[in-house]
Amino acid sequence: MALCKRYDNVSILLRFSQRFSFCLFCVPNNKAILLTRNLIESTNMIEIRLMTIDDLQLGMRLTQQAGWNQTESDWLRFMKLEPQGCFVAELDGYPVGTTTTCIFSQVAWIAMVLVGINARGKGVGTTLLKHAIEFLQRREVVKTIRLDATPAGRRVYEKLGFVPEYELARFEGIAPQVRTRLGVTKAIREIFASMIEFDRRMTGTYRAKMLSRLFEEFPENFRVHSSGGKIESFITMRPGANAIQIGPCIATTNAGTLLLRDALNRAAPKPVFIDIPTDNIEAVKIAESSGLKIQRYFTRMYLGDPIKEHINEIWASSGPEKG
Repeated sequence: MALCKRYDNVSILLRFSQRFSFCLFCVPNNKAILLTRNLIESTNMIEIRLMTIDDLQLGMRLTQQAGWNQTESDWLRFMKLEPQGCFVAELDGYPVGTTTTCIFSQVAWIAMVLVGINARGKGVGTTLLKHAIEFLQRREVVKTIRLDATPAGRRVYEKLGFVPEYELARFEGIAPQVRTRLGVTKAIREIFASMIEFDRRMTGTYRAKMLSRLFEEFPENFRVHSSGGKIESFITMRPGANAIQIGPCIATTNAGTLLLRDALNRAAPKPVFIDIPTDNIEAVKIAESSGLKIQRYFTRMYLGDPIKEHINEIWASSGPEKG
């Protein structure tokens, strides 16, 4: 059997032996080289390895291709939070995909499943996802794996056993200057433990390492609302490649309105993103009345044990990366 292929801009005539697993190919300099059939006919090889600081530019390139909002600081935070749980996919020896994980005690997150345009449709994303799931399931402490799925990704995740929980809408627009009220104060380190415990009660997840990291990076962006000397609400925000990401915001009904309006006022007049559970009607009203429009929807999904959280107290997610 003869087959013509092109390698390094050189046309090569491949002649396969029908009886033996080898082929002879002839190149213009009249030399002949013997290769095995397996080598010539091999399919794309996908290998998964640990992500390192040297992969920062890969992450940013894939983020920009997808039009996502992450910055270099976000990628560095992912690797800092879970240094053994961030991965790169290589296709035929070239890095083409990423995924990250983050373990919050019994609850873990998968995020940043990105594949380069030219490598899509070859199983890279599914291979990355399965590797991340296997990594987390080897940690006996992890009982639940969660992620935020785009409409296109949801079908893939459902095939792997993920179950839909609820929908989130990403609102985007220019943050308006709005009237704020008293009651919102800047967070200080002395109250941080109370804030983390409040977050755990509302979300069902002990997110201390993520919130602590965000506080270290952006202490000026954290605001809280207290009642009777107890922290009952907080909000933060961080810069993004395309817009300021407002969230997480975990709050009671009255305080949530105050905190969202305060954050919008501080972000004005810059572009903002806010990811809001669609079941939190009051939070949706604030976004809509502020002139923000829905850009896209996400589906929060889980694999394993369901999480008990108070959706009406989730006024803004931290983003698809960590929920």
